[in-house]
Amino acid sequence: MSVSIVKIFSPLKERVGSTIPIKYHIIFWISYFTFNVVRWGSFFNDFQYSLKTNLIEFTIHIIVIYFNIYYLIPNLFLQKKYLKYISSIFLILILVYIVRTAFIYVLTGVVSPELGRPVSFLDLNHFIVVALGQLYVMTFVTAIKVLVDWSIEKKRNEDLSQLQLSTELKFLRTQVQPHFFFNTLNNLYALALKKSDSMPRLLLKLSDMMEYVLYEVQDSKANLLQEINHINNYIDIENLRFKNRVETEMHITGDIEDVKVPPLLFITFVENCFKHGLRNNDKIKIEINFEVVNGKFLEFSISNNYNPEAMNEEKKGIGISNSLRRLKILFSKNFVLRTNTDNGIYSLFLRIPVA
Repeated sequence: MSVSIVKIFSPLKERVGSTIPIKYHIIFWISYFTFNVVRWGSFFNDFQYSLKTNLIEFTIHIIVIYFNIYYLIPNLFLQKKYLKYISSIFLILILVYIVRTAFIYVLTGVVSPELGRPVSFLDLNHFIVVALGQLYVMTFVTAIKVLVDWSIEKKRNEDLSQLQLSTELKFLRTQVQPHFFFNTLNNLYALALKKSDSMPRLLLKLSDMMEYVLYEVQDSKANLLQEINHINNYIDIENLRFKNRVETEMHITGDIEDVKVPPLLFITFVENCFKHGLRNNDKIKIEINFEVVNGKFLEFSISNNYNPEAMNEEKKGIGISNSLRRLKILFSKNFVLRTNTDNGIYSLFLRIPVA
């Protein structure tokens, strides 16, 4: 049980009606009372007597049970004052016996008519029978209370956990956007220094990308076609900047029209290819593949050549680690992410569910 009983119970003034609405308390006691009246009325063939005695007993039950649940358990049992708790329960059982027996005697003139034999006041066996009956009801009702409160607390914790994951995911997405635009602005700065004629086209591409990020990416899922268009805009920007130093190929396999994916997930991998592949490298070739498998999975792969010596000098950025964290939040273990470096070629493979 992941929810502590300490969290389930708390003092009376803080918890009356806070987890279980009062109407359900009323419904429970009416149902339980009716059941006992019918049960014992049928057993003794005297429904009038059963009604009167159950009115007495249930009044006592309700007082004792709520006192136990909302005061004794939080203030004694959960505070590890076990001896005081047990002593309090024992004193309550004695008091219940005295009050119950007195009312029954006033009502019928007999200490315990249901036993069918003479019983003297403070008879040990009679006390044990009454005490066990009281303990049975206390245990039964307390168990229901614990179970209901545990379910409510468990649901609350699950909702809180989901909210925390959602908040973290949104935070990670906000990290992606500044990270990407920071690198793109560096590209703009480099072209501005060269007074390049490509600046207007690059600014238009960047405007399209910012519009997508700021206004169209609002949900937890984005259309794959829009994501690919976003990637193409980025590639066009890099091509404008580096011209003949960059060669890119993109292949799309399968029906991607209705495929939804986490937004801004793949752009990080594409960006890294340019960032690391071009360092101390005359020319890079980037191959990108999107393939929908059986309408259930999307397989994304990307590769580029690089200068091994330059890669050893690179600082580790936040892009890949950010993406890995997002994947774990979104898909738990239901995804595959592999990277490989071999003979100057870096490759990445990602498989995620899309159905």
